Amino acid sequence: MILQNIALYNYSNGVIMIGIFALVCVVLVVVLISFMNSEKKK
Repeated sequence: MILQNIALYNYSNGVIMIGIFALVCVVLVVVLISFMNSEKKK
């Protein structure tokens, strides 16, 4: 409710789900790069 009052356009559930999905993808890529870098050092 608060986000709808602040936003310039009306958020829908789909936009929020896409944002969460993009955030999860970015986190997985960062974790993967972190594992690759830690294996190189050993």
